Amino acid sequence: MNGTCPKCGLPKEFCTCETLEKEKEKITIFEESKRYGKTVTVIRGLSKDMDSKKILKELKHKLACGGTVKNGEIELQGSHKKKIYEMLVKMGFNEDQIEII
Repeated sequence: MNGTCPKCGLPKEFCTCETLEKEKEKITIFEESKRYGKTVTVIRGLSKDMDSKKILKELKHKLACGGTVKNGEIELQGSHKKKIYEMLVKMGFNEDQIEII
């Protein structure tokens, strides 16, 4: 059953579960100050069904920064709010559902 989606039962190449999850999301992007005055950009609101590690890997590669997934939130080192917004839109997330604080 490696080739089928566990949710819908369709083969992976025809599965639309991830696309449907992207349309329901309410994503918040904000910055936090961590220890020693370091700035971290946090992405909150991704559903647990989304592949957060895949999104994190792509963002880290394009932004040339470090990051992690903690408690269902993606944390990226540095201040990247506007760049992340643009990248999430290119990944297929709806502009109206992404909020920058």
